[in-house]
Amino acid sequence: MCGIYGTTLSYSDDVIREKMERISFRGPDYTGIKRYESVLFAHNRLAIIDLDARSNQPFSYLHLHIVFNGEIYNYQSIKKELEVRKYQFQTSSDTEVICAAYLEYGVECLQHFNGMFAFVIYDTLKNELFGARDRLGKKPFYYRHSGKSFEFASQPSQIDIENDLTIDETAIASYLVWNYIPEPSSIYMEVKKLSAGHYFKYDLQQGDLQLYKYWDLDYNWNNKFIGSYQDAKDELSALLDDAVRIRMFADVPLGVFLSGGIDSSLVSAIASKQVSNLKTFSIKFNEVGFDESVYAEKVARHLGTEHHTIPCNYEEGINLIENVSKYYDEPFADSSAIPSMLLSKYTRKHVTVALSGDAGDEAFLGYHRYRWIDKVQWIFKLPSPMRRNIAALLNHSSNYRYKLIAMGISMPEIESLYVKLLGSMEDSWILNRSLAFESPHMQQLIHASKPMLERISDFDIKTYLNGDINTKVDRASMAFSLESRSPLMDYRVIEFSRTLPTHFKYQVNNQKRILKDLLFEHLPATYFDRPKSGFTMPFKNWFRTELKEYVLDKLSKKALENIPGIDVNRTLVIIDEHMSGKWNRYPEIWKLLVLSQWLNKQRKKPVLSNLEAL
Repeated sequence: MCGIYGTTLSYSDDVIREKMERISFRGPDYTGIKRYESVLFAHNRLAIIDLDARSNQPFSYLHLHIVFNGEIYNYQSIKKELEVRKYQFQTSSDTEVICAAYLEYGVECLQHFNGMFAFVIYDTLKNELFGARDRLGKKPFYYRHSGKSFEFASQPSQIDIENDLTIDETAIASYLVWNYIPEPSSIYMEVKKLSAGHYFKYDLQQGDLQLYKYWDLDYNWNNKFIGSYQDAKDELSALLDDAVRIRMFADVPLGVFLSGGIDSSLVSAIASKQVSNLKTFSIKFNEVGFDESVYAEKVARHLGTEHHTIPCNYEEGINLIENVSKYYDEPFADSSAIPSMLLSKYTRKHVTVALSGDAGDEAFLGYHRYRWIDKVQWIFKLPSPMRRNIAALLNHSSNYRYKLIAMGISMPEIESLYVKLLGSMEDSWILNRSLAFESPHMQQLIHASKPMLERISDFDIKTYLNGDINTKVDRASMAFSLESRSPLMDYRVIEFSRTLPTHFKYQVNNQKRILKDLLFEHLPATYFDRPKSGFTMPFKNWFRTELKEYVLDKLSKKALENIPGIDVNRTLVIIDEHMSGKWNRYPEIWKLLVLSQWLNKQRKKPVLSNLEAL
């Protein structure tokens, strides 16, 4: 787990060092910088596998040079195959295996890798750069291509140094809707994200950049699972056992994030069978309704892990709020980034690698919104005029929840409603909001041949899991030089989940059915007989109490006037609605706080929309 950088431009040594110092938290163990004939590579290393200096990067293998961020979990088995083919290795790292696999298989090496990764190889014989990002977008990759110049990095602030970048107003509109900036866009007009499951080739002589997709979901359900429910359980159990096993290998201390929910408890249970004295970590809130630490502690006692409970209060929370833009680089409004950072900060005092339960909800239909969509499908079979009449009746209520329902059933189709649920249902304060709802994955959401729940699950894997969850976990963990690994995000588990009949995963009042049944082979079902709870901050109350003055100061009318893309007067109304208790507007307030903070650090940069650029 590291930070990478490369460029064809002739920056001074001081500038390169500044670019690497900007993300020193991603790799505090060693910084390497090497200039080659046509390109410069740089790398901040967080040493996890083969701690010896021989595995420092940039790394060279014959005529190849590489910088690599992430882990190839199955590299040992790939290495054995390559050794049979007479490849020789001087290290015990996965970095060297990537190079040898590229020599043997070419771009098809990506089909052999099971991991989280962003890497670039400089092939001196071809005078070409070959780079890739993992299937599900665990590791970030930003780049800038202009004529015959090319620059790439783990975080966009590295590219920003010594460049006159322009803030993209359309990206801000996307952020205000989605809470993050969807790929391939970034906050800057000139910088793009390499999309998950893609690779690129860059011809250093011609300056030509070509992008290719090497992996995607099966949107048409061509490979349905054939077998009984027990067969599916057995196969999934074997997959999860192996997914955890290959993520347990490290030359540094390792633990597990344990919230006490289904996913993290299952990962902890499997891991505790594979190693002794497993360390687990959870976070504790003082506010009623937010603290699940008691459930995590119960699970830890049953599994016999060495458990650590980390308290979170608003004083420490506000300190992290003030620094969130330093680590996230782009505006990012998932408020669980704050407890994720706090959890990572204290976990790092004990271990260098932590397993998590991310992706269980997306792949196995666990979110509350899935149940809600399932319940309201019948409404969208009614004629539109009838639905509008129902909405008009609901709008007479003073309760904001009824008003939100009215907005929902007024949508033209249920797919549009789901997209709204992911973003901002009531978005009257956002200007040009229609631009933000464009998504390269909308076609599959609307036209794929799967049932509705399967389609929204696919959509979430390609959008929310990638843009929100992965961004949150990568930045939160790397802020404190901690590597996070997600067994449920093993591409084999994701692909298997997409083949299963819906009722294997989802039943009324029994979401994530198959995961639960596997979990209950390790832990009593009574431990989990409670409503699902998200990993959220108590901002709803804090913004009305301890943080009220902070919010009103940071989001004054004068401050709001400096934020592009919003209706200032309407925004002041929604802030007042929250403070008066009429409406829970904390998500909107939080995303405005984050955006305002980020913009304040970018004051001299021009703001331009994509439409203006055209």
